[in-house]
Amino acid sequence: MTKHLKNMKPRKKNKTFPRKKKYQTEKEEISLLSNWIEYGKPDSGSNPLSIKPLSSDAPIGDLLLHNGTFSLYAGCKEFRQYPISHKTKKGLNEAGFKIMTDIQIASLPHTLCGRDILGAAKTGSGKTLAFIVPILEKLYREGWEPNFGVGCIIISPTRELAGQIFEVLNLVGKHHGFSAGFLIGGGEDVKYEKAHVNNLNILVCTPGRLVEHMNETPDFDCSGLQVLVLDEADRLLDKGFKEEVNAIISQLPKNGKPCFFQQPSRATPSGLQQTAVIVPLEKKLDTLWSFIKAHLNSTILVFLSTCKQVRFVFEAFKKLQPGIPLKCLHGRMKQEKRMGVYTQFCEQPQSVLFSTDVASRGLDFKKKAVDWVVQVDCPDDVASYIHRVGRTARYHSSGRSVLFLMPSEEEMLKKLQSLKVPVQSIKMNSKRQQSISGLLGGLLVKHPDLKSLAMRAYITYLRSIHKQRDKEVFDVQKLPIDEFSESLGLPIPPKVRFLNQKTRARTVPEDSQPESDVKITVAKPRRETDISPSPSEEGRGDLKTGLLLAKEPQMDLESNGAEIEASTIPATRILKKKKLKINLHRPLGKRCVFDEEGNTLPPLAALADTDSGNGSLQLDEVKRRERYTLLSEELKKDDKEDKLVQQQRLREKRTKEKIKLKRGREEDNSEEEESEDFSGSDREDARGRTTKRSKIYFSDNDDGDMEEKNKLNYATDSISLADQEALALRLLSSMHS
Repeated sequence: MTKHLKNMKPRKKNKTFPRKKKYQTEKEEISLLSNWIEYGKPDSGSNPLSIKPLSSDAPIGDLLLHNGTFSLYAGCKEFRQYPISHKTKKGLNEAGFKIMTDIQIASLPHTLCGRDILGAAKTGSGKTLAFIVPILEKLYREGWEPNFGVGCIIISPTRELAGQIFEVLNLVGKHHGFSAGFLIGGGEDVKYEKAHVNNLNILVCTPGRLVEHMNETPDFDCSGLQVLVLDEADRLLDKGFKEEVNAIISQLPKNGKPCFFQQPSRATPSGLQQTAVIVPLEKKLDTLWSFIKAHLNSTILVFLSTCKQVRFVFEAFKKLQPGIPLKCLHGRMKQEKRMGVYTQFCEQPQSVLFSTDVASRGLDFKKKAVDWVVQVDCPDDVASYIHRVGRTARYHSSGRSVLFLMPSEEEMLKKLQSLKVPVQSIKMNSKRQQSISGLLGGLLVKHPDLKSLAMRAYITYLRSIHKQRDKEVFDVQKLPIDEFSESLGLPIPPKVRFLNQKTRARTVPEDSQPESDVKITVAKPRRETDISPSPSEEGRGDLKTGLLLAKEPQMDLESNGAEIEASTIPATRILKKKKLKINLHRPLGKRCVFDEEGNTLPPLAALADTDSGNGSLQLDEVKRRERYTLLSEELKKDDKEDKLVQQQRLREKRTKEKIKLKRGREEDNSEEEESEDFSGSDREDARGRTTKRSKIYFSDNDDGDMEEKNKLNYATDSISLADQEALALRLLSSMHS
């Protein structure tokens, strides 16, 4: 994209000194920095945080230049105390970066020496700046010029995170003369990128787009690569991006150039207050609505599992008008719209952003601190939880988070607590909870598009649970899917093809009863009007969680609601279908014609010439020709009518097949979208483009004009009995005429 391919800042001519004098000055600075770095280089594997730093008023740089002594920088807390070029220090100072964070103090002494780093720190702790500064310094000390080509590649899993890295890079390195490119999927001006990518010094990109340039851009050269950065390495090295990253690394030079890896830490910010609430699946939307209504003066970030859920909740809540601006962000949105939503959310003082996990990785809402992070759906694992809550309480600020867990997902709370993540289980105030299930049902009746979106949200959520690998936490068989459907406003649950839609019954084990008895319990379907629990149910709650736990209703096939005691039913024998065999040697029937007295006549007796006088039947040639002509016309007419009927049958059959195929593909598309989107990841193909399904177009002939269809008054399945009798009489009369 043109606007992302630019120099940080072009070199300006120095009017005070000639070009040769300035080059000598830079060369002297590079030599000084190299000696300074070598003089204070910490031991490999050591932690500079444990080193006692210099005082802020201590001399910096070359203390005694004539004897080659320099100030020690390991453990220092200010950027000005490090062997960093004047241009980088100026960019840091102008951007307001003066005091270093722990990850920067621990990593910068090693990265300046060119060592490989595997960094892990809390979210919002400044990991991006920890590798931006060494990149600029490495290229500066190498004397990298714009025509040298690619010297550094920074790979990010999402477009938003890559955009933030590019902004920080331009902010800190604007006084350098390096050219930087922002290469992500979704851009239309690929030809311009291919023409200029070889002239860029620093590439900030997503894996799919970089693979596309490596495979398709002529003369793409990265043989001089100095630094490779994998940001959010745990995400880049999982199954979602593993193939692309392996393809990229296989094409990079294997000359031992330093690589910086940034990974998340299991620690969460100290200023973050973390809570968890047990909420049944059918009560999640009610609880979310009540939470938003109770925090209208806050900035809230809401996480859901799939894109379709985000769209449905956003559209439904927008129509219900909670009294606070609402926005949504997911991986299926175009890049320009995603960045626009992100910017608006950062600028508004109070708003709610519904998002998938696409907003959980590295996004820094720095313009406006996020007050609450609400996780409506359980995260995939502990790392995903930490990424989500890391969007608040950034840079020593405070924040709060709440996690909705179903009763079947309590194992996730145990896993978080076992890893010493300070999550506190709290109770829900049921008195302040508002039910919106009835309102959603009314909206779905009024807005058919919203109903279709609710059905897709229902299917994609169940599919996301079905595909989870951690079955201790995620078990789709334990979900009350009927109640969940009603909570979305759908009285009848949509069909889910990937689940076994058998009768949900519990069978008593064989060893607990005689072999001749079978005990079956059939779940009682809830009536459409019975959406909210009865007052007696609301009064009963668990004291540990303060929530309403759904009680499993039971009934039998009768109305009294008792268990069925039945004798063992023998297995039904399935008879095999016999194939119809045709006997080729069977006797053939003959056509018989009877006269008025009942005597048999030859088949063509009606066409015989009775005036021949010799007593024998002679065929009348005139009658025969007339007969053949008449039958030929009737057959042509009948054939034409039959063809019209057959065409109509085929047209209707094709139309039904196309409609069925379109519905099936829409269901598959909605299921596959959130099987990659249920994690919220911004997946791209190897060419960097978002995969799309081909559209189905119906021809005008398939729709047909209703008037033309009404002209065909013939039955499509079979001819009626009256028509058959009329046709038979007509044929008989024609034969005897």
